[in-house]
Amino acid sequence: MAPREPDFAEWVDARRPTLWRSAWLLTGDDHRADDLVQTVLLKVWPRWTRIIATGDPEPYVRRVMYTTYLAWWRRRWTAELPTAEPPDRPDPASTPQAERVDLADAMASLPKGQRAVVVARFFDDLSVAETARQLNISQGTVKSQTARAVSALRHSSLLSDEHIRERS
Repeated sequence: MAPREPDFAEWVDARRPTLWRSAWLLTGDDHRADDLVQTVLLKVWPRWTRIIATGDPEPYVRRVMYTTYLAWWRRRWTAELPTAEPPDRPDPASTPQAERVDLADAMASLPKGQRAVVVARFFDDLSVAETARQLNISQGTVKSQTARAVSALRHSSLLSDEHIRERS
């Protein structure tokens, strides 16, 4: 007897934490990560039977996530309202997840395309070819965007040893 294909709910239960982590790394925000994962799942659910018929649904779902994320940032309206005074941000050193805040801030400093490449390559562990396919860009673009992003992150004051010592 052939193994039963995972139904949508089972697959989501198993993969949601990993999808959310990637979404959080892309957006840098818990709520936007939730929105991104939810939007992606809403997009793939109607096509689930066709998606699993092609084999592993993970690459398809991840591609939908990357393209949805990039499409969100191409829009002019981001649903943010300007204010006279920026809201207070908590002191990163006072939060138990200070490293997470620093990583989010460092990732947020990257251009959107570089951020998508970094998440795909290093957090989702995709190869250059898989990343190029997922993001619909050339392998050369993946390599150059990766090099620029890694260089920017290496030089980020948010991820420096001095910043970490100051925070402690």
